[in-house]
Amino acid sequence: MADTMNIEPVKLTREDFNSPIEARWCPGCGDYSILAQMKKVLPELGVKKENIVFIAGIGCSSRFPYYVDTYGYHTIHGRAPAVASGVKIANPDLKVFVMTGDGDALSIGGNHFIHLCRRNIDITVVLFNNEIYGLTKGQYSPTSVQGQITKSSPYGSIERPFNPVEMALAAGATFVARTIDREPKHLEHILKRAAMHKGLSFVEVYQNCVIFNDGAYAPLTDKKVKKDNLIYMENDKPFIFGQDDEKALNWNGSGFEIVNLADHPEETLIKHAEDGGNPAAEFALSNLTMETHMPTPIGVFRNAHIPTYENMLVKQIKDVTAQKGEGTLETLLNSGNTFEIK
Repeated sequence: MADTMNIEPVKLTREDFNSPIEARWCPGCGDYSILAQMKKVLPELGVKKENIVFIAGIGCSSRFPYYVDTYGYHTIHGRAPAVASGVKIANPDLKVFVMTGDGDALSIGGNHFIHLCRRNIDITVVLFNNEIYGLTKGQYSPTSVQGQITKSSPYGSIERPFNPVEMALAAGATFVARTIDREPKHLEHILKRAAMHKGLSFVEVYQNCVIFNDGAYAPLTDKKVKKDNLIYMENDKPFIFGQDDEKALNWNGSGFEIVNLADHPEETLIKHAEDGGNPAAEFALSNLTMETHMPTPIGVFRNAHIPTYENMLVKQIKDVTAQKGEGTLETLLNSGNTFEIK
């Protein structure tokens, strides 16, 4: 099964998705990059504008529906997955996106996010992770690193942060990926793959907050050092990185370790597999971060294919209807056991 959705023969351009509402984020915010790349991706989906819906909760990321000329809802804090589920189930032909942030999705919305992944509803979730609460002016978030000084943790956060990719993998999302706002080509590529996937697709975007957490991802974006700190994962290829592509990750039986290519020819190295067949490798990769003093992988962690929730629901309704016939509201209300209160 290809990782594509049914597309319609419609031709649109990036300009067709320009909203009359001016995007208003802080100058230099990474959100602008995500918006720009999404507008490049949408015409390539071949889906009519009226069949595209953006759902958002609360936060800087959640202004997104205003800035694309499609249908959309700006809902309530943490509940975007629930609203998006209702939209998709009510009309499975729609292409539905959830645009959310680390606070919106992983704090008050954590339970909704987990069950959205578990059900494998055909929805694309894009999580803007700036490791801070931006809209509410700089409190630490569920992804803030330990020791981070913020307005609500003046002596440093003592909480262990959530790992969004690890959570999505554990909850059963069938497409899980990570990218960076300052890698526009990579960002565009990952957003397109996620949007074309049939099932729950999740993309974590490392996104810079220039006001309250500027430079959080500098080791991954600074041209002088990023090649030593970043791995671009590609399916069926080894994990090579370094200033001169001289290093790689290899599997030592219990986890990944860094090796020199001079001592380990490429054919002896473990290769990346996106098909979801090696959970141990997926979770090990998701836990390689700057905090663990290992290179950080970006790209697709999992790309698996199983039946979607809405397709199974439609089939179940058809099967029951074929067996029992069309029901009526009157029949439903008068069925089963009843009782009287005297």
